[in-house]
Amino acid sequence: MKGGLVMFVTSLTLVIIGALNWLLVGAFQFDLVAAIFGGQDAAFSRIIYVLVGIAGLICFGLYKKILEK
Repeated sequence: MKGGLVMFVTSLTLVIIGALNWLLVGAFQFDLVAAIFGGQDAAFSRIIYVLVGIAGLICFGLYKKILEK
């Protein structure tokens, strides 16, 4: 159970980071991930984007956790 909790907390953190990045893109046309890691096409930026996307998919499991309560 502990490992699952760590995975959900990590995933939720990545999703929040992604959401904040999209806020910056929408409000100010500024992609923080791209600015930090060398542009949208940089390998590390793409890895971050993929990790945030995977984290979003993992967070679907949170619905089950919430509904169980």
